[in-house]
Amino acid sequence: MERKTFIKTATLLATGATFAPVLKGYGTHIIQTPSQALNLKIGLGFGMIKEDLSLLDKFKLVKDLGFDGIEFNSPLDIPVKELHTARDKTGVELPSVVNKDHWSKPLSDPDASVRQFTIDSVAKSLSEVKELGGDTVLVVPGVVNEKVPYEVAYKNALESVRKLIPHVEKTGMKIGLENVWNNFILSPIEAREFVDTIDHPLIGWYFDIGNILRYGWPEHWIETLNSRIVKLHAKEFSREKMNNEGLWKGFEVDLLAGDNNWPVVMEALRKANYKGGWLTAEVKAGDRNHLKKIAEQLDEIRKL
Repeated sequence: MERKTFIKTATLLATGATFAPVLKGYGTHIIQTPSQALNLKIGLGFGMIKEDLSLLDKFKLVKDLGFDGIEFNSPLDIPVKELHTARDKTGVELPSVVNKDHWSKPLSDPDASVRQFTIDSVAKSLSEVKELGGDTVLVVPGVVNEKVPYEVAYKNALESVRKLIPHVEKTGMKIGLENVWNNFILSPIEAREFVDTIDHPLIGWYFDIGNILRYGWPEHWIETLNSRIVKLHAKEFSREKMNNEGLWKGFEVDLLAGDNNWPVVMEALRKANYKGGWLTAEVKAGDRNHLKKIAEQLDEIRKL
């Protein structure tokens, strides 16, 4: 089924929303009145848990703190069987994984063997997330630097993601392309066009709400990407700290205390009819007290 037909049919069945045609690819935007509740689950990255505990006890801690799920890096360093046991004993879900090779060996690399390495790695991640009972693999689509021109990166990234389509279709899992500080895909219009050019219903955008604040506003990206968003990362950013203390210092601010206008962001997600189901924190690691605060902040955000 073509992406346009797939998205339109699925969303109509799920929500009864009204559509109007725009552009190509997904080919729709959603008009909803009134806005609908998102009913988001909250998660965190496994590397954020800085407690000297067994795997099972880390899962128990996450559950006790109020999180619904954990996101792992993949290919996995922990046997799937052990993750199944911890998941089944605690009820903590494993909705997504982050491929761990896409940055050091980008899908946009001029060397075809480097690209193929990460294509194979992402293919493994797709199989692993299916085994875990999840549905999405986070992938950075490419990196531009002084040795890799933008146009070369774009062509190679597009070709590489297309080569992953057979693996996506074999597993039934999604690829979520994430916006990071990679000097690549720097506007929501370009992000939309990149995904629409691929034109597959299981390849969308893993939108990082905080990363955008360096050069834009997340609500604008959400409005443009719309139903292309398959998962969400939550982090905060302060432009004032960036300007006064240095670029990376911008991230050193608590959720709800930076430049995200969270009520506006959440309203944009409702209008976009976000169906990914998750809001996963990607912030600095810490002990149970730190993580409890993160869970409370995420809970507050999802209620906005």
